[in-house]
Formats: sequence, structure tokens, C-alpha cells
Amino acid sequence: MDRNTPTATVTAFTDIMCGWSTLAFHRFYRARSAAGLDGRVFLDPQLFLLEDVNATAWNSAVTEGEKPVLVALEEGLELRPWQRDPSEFPVTSLPANEAVHAAKEQSPTAAEQLDMALRMAFWRDGRCISMGHEILDVAAGCDAVDVDRLGEALDDGRARGAMMRAYRTRSERVRGSAHFFLPDGSDVHNPGIAMHEVGETGYLVVDSDDPTVYEEMLRRVATAAGLD
Repeated sequence: MDRNTPTATVTAFTDIMCGWSTLAFHRFYRARSAAGLDGRVFLDPQLFLLEDVNATAWNSAVTEGEKPVLVALEEGLELRPWQRDPSEFPVTSLPANEAVHAAKEQSPTAAEQLDMALRMAFWRDGRCISMGHEILDVAAGCDAVDVDRLGEALDDGRARGAMMRAYRTRSERVRGSAHFFLPDGSDVHNPGIAMHEVGETGYLVVDSDDPTVYEEMLRRVATAAGLD
């Protein structure tokens, strides 16, 4: 892409271990490709910790319960049940979230690639992405990521403070994961999906789902940035 080619950035607050944002990002990237906007519209993942918001560690009861619902909405995600020993389940998303912020030093594409690769490593492949060596091994499969530079950034912790500050300064506006903020000043939480919890069980029921909202979102972004 020529350096003079106009680009636009959509910011999305998210947690890598959130299934709903994984669904949202999958749909965003698919709609972006279909619109011919790859390399022109970038997604800026602003990671924060749902474990901090909810004051509880991640557990398989939450994620495994969500998988059938997510797969029913989007078979292309290829989510699979957790196959490893329960003791290997990651209780924190902090290192993985931090790694994506560290990848931003390299390029927007590096951050996008690593973010989605870590999501699939957890949701599809059942990898313990709270461990540094797993994160770096996943990163090695991303052609836009310099693994040595990423390892250095994780070792010295340079990305963690920036990650948390970005969330803390906007936490009153962030409704959950994923919450998209567009260049025109508008925002949308969990695009296209309406759902509710059943009683005190915590089970989620999807009332409606409209994946085409991403097409409209990208049209607005492209128009505002003069990309169309």
C-alpha cells in the first residue's frame, strides 16, 4: 500500500478471552475483506480485563457454556470444547492482552494478527494463553509479528501501563466487550446482537442477531475517511 493512501482506524475495547468479541472481530474482518478495505481500515484492539471488571478468575464453566451459542451464530469460527486437563485452563487473560498491546509497537497489522491468533489458540485450540511461551509460540505463526521484539516488550512490561491507562480513561463509556468506537464519534456495543440472561442461572438467550451491521459500519467508516 502507498504511504499516501488514506486509511481509517476503528477502536474496539475487548478482552481476548471474551467469546462475544471474538465473534465480533471475526465478522468485522470478513466484512472488511468483502468491502475491499483490507489495508485501508484497521481495527485497533484496546484490551482490558474482564476478570478485573468482574472481580473473578476466568473459568471453563463460562467459556464452555458460551461456545454452543457462538457456534450456532457463526459456524465459521470452528470453536471446540476444551480438551486439555482442567488444571491447564488459563485463569487470566492479562499476559495475552498485554502482548497485543505490545505488538502495536510494530504495526497495526501485527496487533490485528496476534489478537486473532491468540483468540483462536484459546477458543479453538485449547491453549493456555496465560503462559509466556505459549503466547510467543502463537506469535511465531503471525508473519507481521517480530517475535524477538515482542518477547523483549513482554519482559520489560512496557505495554501494560499503556493498556490499562487506555481503559481507565474511558471505562465510564465502555459498556463491555466488544465495544466499537468509530472515527465519526459514534459507538456500538456488541453490534447486531440483542440478548438477555435467564433468571439467576446466567444462561444467555440471543433474541436477535444481524451480522450485516458490520457492512453498514464499514460503509460509514469508509465514507467518513474518503475511502469509497
